[in-house]
Amino acid sequence: MSSAPPSSTPRLAATILLLRDGAEGLEVFMVVRHHEIDFAAGALVFPGGKLAPGDEDPRVQPRCTGITGLAPEQITLRVAAIREAFEECGVLLARARGEQRLLGPARLAELGPRYRKVLDKGDLGIADMLETEDLELACEELVPFAHWITPVFMPKRFDTHFYLAVAPAEQLAVHDGSELVDSLWLRPAHALSQAAAGVHTLVPATELNVKKLGFSDRVEAALDAARTHAVVTVVPEVIKGPQGKRLIIPAEAGYGVTEFAPPQAPPGKP
Repeated sequence: MSSAPPSSTPRLAATILLLRDGAEGLEVFMVVRHHEIDFAAGALVFPGGKLAPGDEDPRVQPRCTGITGLAPEQITLRVAAIREAFEECGVLLARARGEQRLLGPARLAELGPRYRKVLDKGDLGIADMLETEDLELACEELVPFAHWITPVFMPKRFDTHFYLAVAPAEQLAVHDGSELVDSLWLRPAHALSQAAAGVHTLVPATELNVKKLGFSDRVEAALDAARTHAVVTVVPEVIKGPQGKRLIIPAEAGYGVTEFAPPQAPPGKP
């Protein structure tokens, strides 16, 4: 009997949850993926994506603040999260070298048209933008929140690190119009209710991280909770029970649940 083929190696990825306090409490910025792309098509997600080769460029680290004591991979993941947020929604957690304030709207209005598309296409690495514009990435703005690795039975696997960050008050978050077709600021409870009503689709990792975020009612409370609780890696495993297949995750991960139903394929999809 032939053995099962080895599972694919998960690709490192980084995702950023941009937060603000709205009139009714904490809100998170989410985007809707284009229905024709090959992963999580049409789903409501957080800005993020795979690491790009340029994220590991040795010229990047000297232009990062808040990285003391971090391993190289941890720095690269933060660089990727910041780059993805810039590409996908125009928010850039960076400052001019030597300054304390993050970039303002006037500077972002110059940088966005010049760099977002070329970074997204891989025609330019982030180190080139940082050197040309004399910028530093504000890695200290990112707070580790969660770590999910796609189950071994999935053909497309990611090793995704989730970060919280306060959305800069002077920067406007907008979707890119190509890979992402809509964007919203949502209360976690609202995002979950929309998914339950079928208005939007949430993949399990996103849904549970929205739920976990909703345990805090204000931004500072969410940041404090993330800083206080160690991130537990989640690799969902399949079990078979009376209700059919279920995915199980460690209770220590802090989601308030330890099992959930696997995602269903959309109509017409395998």
